[in-house]
Amino acid sequence: MSNRQEPSSPPRFFISAAEPSGDLHGASLIRAMRDRCPGAEWAGIAGPDMQAEGCRAIADLTGHAGMLLGTLGPARRGLVALKRAVQEFRERQYDAVVVIDSPVLNLRLARRAHAFGIPVLYYIAPQLWAWGKWRVGKLRRYVRKLAVVLPFEERFFRDLGLDATFVGHPLFDVLPARAMDADCVDRIRAAGRPVVAILPGSRRHVVDEVLPGQLAVARAIRDKFPGAHIGVSLANDAVAQLVDRHVAAAGVAVERYRQPNAELLSAADLTLVASGTATLEVAHYACPMIVMYNGSRLMYHLLGRWLVRLDRYSLVNILAGRELVPEFMPYYTSTQPIADAAIGLLENPAALDAMRRDLHALIDPVRTRGAAARTADMLLEIAR
Repeated sequence: MSNRQEPSSPPRFFISAAEPSGDLHGASLIRAMRDRCPGAEWAGIAGPDMQAEGCRAIADLTGHAGMLLGTLGPARRGLVALKRAVQEFRERQYDAVVVIDSPVLNLRLARRAHAFGIPVLYYIAPQLWAWGKWRVGKLRRYVRKLAVVLPFEERFFRDLGLDATFVGHPLFDVLPARAMDADCVDRIRAAGRPVVAILPGSRRHVVDEVLPGQLAVARAIRDKFPGAHIGVSLANDAVAQLVDRHVAAAGVAVERYRQPNAELLSAADLTLVASGTATLEVAHYACPMIVMYNGSRLMYHLLGRWLVRLDRYSLVNILAGRELVPEFMPYYTSTQPIADAAIGLLENPAALDAMRRDLHALIDPVRTRGAAARTADMLLEIAR
């Protein structure tokens, strides 16, 4: 018996996101599609945000995501998820597949979907401009369209022969919609000055690699400014206990703040932030920052320095084309230079003001809203 749907039936989409941020953006895409096709069915590799929007999850990898060269840990879970996806493609007719970020998993998923004749949309495309440009062949073979989220990416991918469209960054659909509690901002500022925010990331292994260094820098700042207020952002429940353990081990008095970060970043004089999309969030609030990531020194020298084709690593500095904010990555051997940079900024209000102005000027053109809506339209275009 054929499992093909009748032409009049609502579309069925398979979606894949392996990271918490991708899960959030996938949920926004499902909501945007609901406005266009209220009866659309969704299933896939989905976290709690997409599941809350009605997506049936065949696997949830959001608690086990990797970053940079730390992508081998979740490999077994990813292989299990891929096997389940193939079973889905055999048993059900899907009109299109949308994969979000996470190329280690999603390029493999795109290949499997292509083998079943299902068109694939890649939302938040692999950063081939940074490393792994040889993967362009896989994108050409397996992906119908790319929905890219950084302005320069559209031309970059089109020059490589791919059908790419800049849709805006989905983060800027979310941030402006968040209400700001002005009284909370005042309370944070009244707790001490300067206010230093710490954003250690949303993934456990990133928190393990970055937070100890951030806390060491915070201790040095407190030594210089005894009245400093240190606030640590808790991205999710999965990292909350881990943050508590690192804070206890460091012996640094901090206040914990649950995301979203609008009030903390609006109050902060300086943010110590793990590299990644969070740097765009900090830039949205024009908050001066120092970007940190302490990956494997051995792996970087064995592989990373031969693969990564960048002079700068943080998204803010890549967009700026210069070192607009200090960055210490892909690894560091001492936190003293980071502490020196932080204290130097906090001692120089004019430098902080100049960085705020530069961040505002940088991020303003990137605040293109409607990414989920544009991506939903692209998905409908390719649906069979």
